[in-house]
Amino acid sequence: MNDFTMAKGDDGVAVITWDVPEKSMNVMSLHGLQELSDLFDDALADEAVKGIVITSGKDGSFAGGMDLNILAKMKEDAGDDPARGLFEGTMQMHALLRKIELAGMDFKTKKGGKPVAAALPGTAAGIGLELPLATHRIFVADNPKARIGLPEIMVGIFPGAGGTTRLVRKLGAMGASQFLLEGKMVDPKKAKSAGLIDEVVADPLAAARDWVLNAKGADLVKPWDAKGYKMPGGAPYHPAGFMTFVGANAMVHGKTQGAFPAPKALLSAVYEGALVDFDTALRIEARWFTNVLMNPSSGAMIRSLFLNKEALEKGAVRPAGVPDQTVKKLGVLGAGMMGAGIALVSAMAGIEVVLIDRDQAAADKGKAYAESYADKGIKRGKSTPEKKEAMLGLINATPDLDALKGCDLIIEAVFEDPSVKAEMTQKVEAIIPEDCIFASNTSTLPITELAKASARQEQFIGIHFFSPVEKMLLVEIIKGANTGDRAVAKALDYVRQIRKTPIVVNDARFFYANRCIIPYMNEMLRMITEGVAMPLIDHAALQMGFPVGPVQLNDETSIDLGAKIARATKAAMGNAYPDNPGDDLIFWMEEQGRLGRKSKAGFFDYDEAGKRQGYWAGVTDKYPLLDDQPDLIEVQERLMFSQALEAVRALEEGVLMDIREGDVGAILGWGFAPWSGGPLSWLDIIGTPYAAERCDALTEAFGPRFTCPPLLREMAAKGQSFYGRFGPKAAAA
Repeated sequence: MNDFTMAKGDDGVAVITWDVPEKSMNVMSLHGLQELSDLFDDALADEAVKGIVITSGKDGSFAGGMDLNILAKMKEDAGDDPARGLFEGTMQMHALLRKIELAGMDFKTKKGGKPVAAALPGTAAGIGLELPLATHRIFVADNPKARIGLPEIMVGIFPGAGGTTRLVRKLGAMGASQFLLEGKMVDPKKAKSAGLIDEVVADPLAAARDWVLNAKGADLVKPWDAKGYKMPGGAPYHPAGFMTFVGANAMVHGKTQGAFPAPKALLSAVYEGALVDFDTALRIEARWFTNVLMNPSSGAMIRSLFLNKEALEKGAVRPAGVPDQTVKKLGVLGAGMMGAGIALVSAMAGIEVVLIDRDQAAADKGKAYAESYADKGIKRGKSTPEKKEAMLGLINATPDLDALKGCDLIIEAVFEDPSVKAEMTQKVEAIIPEDCIFASNTSTLPITELAKASARQEQFIGIHFFSPVEKMLLVEIIKGANTGDRAVAKALDYVRQIRKTPIVVNDARFFYANRCIIPYMNEMLRMITEGVAMPLIDHAALQMGFPVGPVQLNDETSIDLGAKIARATKAAMGNAYPDNPGDDLIFWMEEQGRLGRKSKAGFFDYDEAGKRQGYWAGVTDKYPLLDDQPDLIEVQERLMFSQALEAVRALEEGVLMDIREGDVGAILGWGFAPWSGGPLSWLDIIGTPYAAERCDALTEAFGPRFTCPPLLREMAAKGQSFYGRFGPKAAAA
């Protein structure tokens, strides 16, 4: 079966339809590229064909991008010179799109070509937009759900099939920046306003067909191929253009701190390409695209943020043989911040929700959170009053437990106290159907222990959301010792319904995410007590690609939460609890009433509006700064290894069952250096032998918390990588 087919009409229009078999959305493959090239050559050679329309056979979409296996194939085919393979393969794509753009016209005179239009039924992303950009006119269906853009930067690369060069020449560097540097995806009308596409119409195929039949020769010549072309906003050597590029360089470095290779390479391709003719610019784009692809960061980001994330969302770890467990009626116990957020995202997904709290006022307050969220959406033009009413109509806020009858999933989000949770579990299980799955949203309490209060432990599971629920993409599903497959499948199917990414881990104190976050925060606290400057700690993390530094993160998540976790852990572990001077710091901060942003006083000072004003001097009064501050790399290593070693231990102990979940969970859960692909990918980038060596040095300097885990030591001795040993290919072998 073919990815592309062509039908030649009696009116002289050849329609090339992209429709990849057994795919809900088109993706470009190597054989697809060849098919498109052959069909286009056929249409150009046929004198009866007056014009060409390229469209999609998929309802509501044109294409979702490229099959990233193409890149791996290009490398493999080149043998010992993968860079050459990538560059030549990229240039072949450029040649095809340039052939479409010129459409048979004489290269020098730019005359004699055939008109080519793109008719997009909906969403066009990546190569799905780069291909239309090479045509002479882009028509898109008036479909508000469709999204148009170039999101490659979000997974560690940039548009390398001509999209970068064409968009900059079409919109100018400033106009293109939001799509190239931010990966912004917009609806068709906004895409037209921005200049990405040409027309938004009810029937794009009919409009495109009509256009190619009436197009004139001048309509086929792209601005950059016309004599006297000037780049919108000015080229780099123009005064206005010069200032644009200076500003763009500063903006990119400010946002990325130099940690992400793709934005820098993109800017280089744009700047250098703007100094030369169009065809040379395409070659420059291909070279920088190859440069990024050869960077291990690129491969790690693509693997974690695209391939692994997509696999987990599609059920890669779902138990086999369990029928569909779509949630029809959800009960949420507790209408506080977490419960209200869970109710909101569930109702937004069309699920009927019963939101329970101790009295009507408390339950109504939880529902009001959803109402406030909807009002903000209406104000920003992202929702409508009708959608708001429909969503709120799905939430029944009540103190009446009998309203839970008929629920097929319960999520408990009450106070983090085992006795309170146990009492609620028993009360609710007496009311709900026998086959209802019961989940706890606890962030730290072991699921196996909480399940002891349940009469149906095989139906008891952990579903750990991150705050704020509506913004955070990750959900951590925790299997207790007796949790059955149906409970796991139910949790996974529910997470898919609410459009979030799940990871499934085995039960242990702090599960996976908090197990890694807590040592990270503790290391930050230790450094403060040692006299390391707070700005140095935060900026060390920022320059490793973290979205915020750990000092700021502690203020955002609330200092008293850390104090509560420390006390609970100490009580549970007794004498086994490790000595941690950071505890003294957070207990002192708690005593001072400095609980973080929520109290407008924490490690930072805040104004009345809650805006940070700078680091609080009281911390350095209590813990004086070192005269000689540590090296930046030392601080970064302490922060990185405190998390990565805990990820290794989680894998070693069987808490992590799939290496992909360790990396995806770290990036989506707490923002672990996305450029690295996650903690296990980061260890692969630096190499297990070097990682073990650094563990030994850190242990000698700072103590046994940096002791090299036996698994890492073994892998270092064998020269193994984590994905080489535990990745999907290794597991399947």
